[in-house]
Amino acid sequence: MLKVIGSLILFLAILFFPATADAAYVLPYPSFMPGNKLYRVSRFIDEVKRYWYWGNLSSYRYYLGQSDKALVEAKTLFEYGQYLLAINALERSNAALQHVSDSLKGAEFIEAMNEHKKVIGRLLGELPEEFIWRPEREKPQTLRIHEELNRALLLRQ
Repeated sequence: MLKVIGSLILFLAILFFPATADAAYVLPYPSFMPGNKLYRVSRFIDEVKRYWYWGNLSSYRYYLGQSDKALVEAKTLFEYGQYLLAINALERSNAALQHVSDSLKGAEFIEAMNEHKKVIGRLLGELPEEFIWRPEREKPQTLRIHEELNRALLLRQ
């Protein structure tokens, strides 16, 4: 009988005094990167998923996730000196953020943008302002890295 009463008290204590957990916003681990055989498949699946997430809340989560994924991809590519691919990924991240409705920008969104700003700020300190991309058989292209990063930072304000 004592075990039953003790179990009941424990059950009621757990029921009425739930433990709360607080976790910081964490960016995802980079997925398939350009050059991987499955990269195009992954991008195709992401495009197909866009039609699956059609409600306000689910499309918000989809576009925020795509923005996170593209930002992590851009960060990794910048770190490896693949500036042209990194700028393309950063532009995809910015484009995904522009699809997020203003009415859904709550606490989670602010926390995500703070994490994005940390990553972009760190990249601004590490990367050159401009880089001249010289492909083998094409005309050289000047990449304005800081300009793109500042544009991304401004979008996340």
